[in-house]
Amino acid sequence: MRLAVQVADLRKDYVLSGETIHALRDVSFDVPEGDYISIMGPSGSGKSTLLNLLGCLDRPSAGRFMLSDVDVSQMSDDALAEIRATRIGFIFQSYNLLPALTVVENIQVPLYYSRRVNSSTRKRCLELADMVGLSQRLNHRPTQLSGGQQQRVAIARSLVNDPEFILADEPTGNLDSATSNEILDLLETLNRQGRTIIMVTHEPDVAARTKRSIHLRDGYIVSDERN
Repeated sequence: MRLAVQVADLRKDYVLSGETIHALRDVSFDVPEGDYISIMGPSGSGKSTLLNLLGCLDRPSAGRFMLSDVDVSQMSDDALAEIRATRIGFIFQSYNLLPALTVVENIQVPLYYSRRVNSSTRKRCLELADMVGLSQRLNHRPTQLSGGQQQRVAIARSLVNDPEFILADEPTGNLDSATSNEILDLLETLNRQGRTIIMVTHEPDVAARTKRSIHLRDGYIVSDERN
């Protein structure tokens, strides 16, 4: 089975006021293509640190992070930026949409970073807007959308570069329960279509909707189980 992500003996240390903080300690796991996993843990468990490493927003102190067959553990800042722009799709709790842009323009944003804005990619943006149920909102701006609609824009945006995996950070954290279920239904549909999804969440009922749950505590993986 082909692996989308391989994490081996990953460690992240910070030095604060002369004291070393071990945020992650020898974390190892594989994510096969098409898997859908949740990462859980209490505050201070290492969830955010792991999220930053998986999103190529930071580098580990030790260990290896393979994205498909590429070791990204110690890449340069420019190389990491290229990985983020082209190979990882991001979904954020606060949506992170640009308020001055329309729905379709927000979906296009990653294409600007990869310099791939053209008539063909615009057509793809329109198709993605339709897929997430926003074909009637193409020219609306974020302030004209509900929270659930804004998160649908963010999901469409995460797919526009056909990423190797989607990294979702508390994607239902700002939504009511009914809207959360709609977003989770959409993520499940994407996963059934073959999308690899890694989701950080603190909500057990959200994690239960994934195929697999990894629990962190004090920087260690304490459990890794199929749901």
